Amino acid sequence: MKKQKLAPFGIAAFLWIVGLGIPASGNAGVNVDISIPLPGLVIPAPPAMIVIPGTSVYYPPDVQADIFFYHGYWYRPYRGHWFISAGYNGPWGGIAIGRVPRPLLGIPPHFRHVAPGYERVPYGVMRRNWRAWERDRYWEKREGRREYRRDERREREFRH
Repeated sequence: MKKQKLAPFGIAAFLWIVGLGIPASGNAGVNVDISIPLPGLVIPAPPAMIVIPGTSVYYPPDVQADIFFYHGYWYRPYRGHWFISAGYNGPWGGIAIGRVPRPLLGIPPHFRHVAPGYERVPYGVMRRNWRAWERDRYWEKREGRREYRRDERREREFRH
């Protein structure tokens, strides 16, 4: 009988010790670090954006960190991990590599080279139009440049 009563107590004591992180033996120890570094990134004002040619992925050319806008969300690769946010200044949450959209994983290493005809787009204009631009393949059509310039003028007038 005593053996049956001691077994649950022994298991509970063991779990309590493990839960505190105290090693069961004086010489052995296990250190498990599962913290993920969160990217510290502050962008002082809505950034101008440029589309990466051949994609529907945008990036802010004046921000030195790799940060991308795709389908309404911001993504950032940082120290071997990917992060996602609804806003360019966060808050950022970790995202599994399997959940990162394919166009982001295929970004060419020279993406900061701006191709002729691809201009900076004010953040507000990009935010309002990215769905329609993607649907209509706006960046693949050269005749769309005049429409963009009209939107850019409206954005400047709105700010003043």
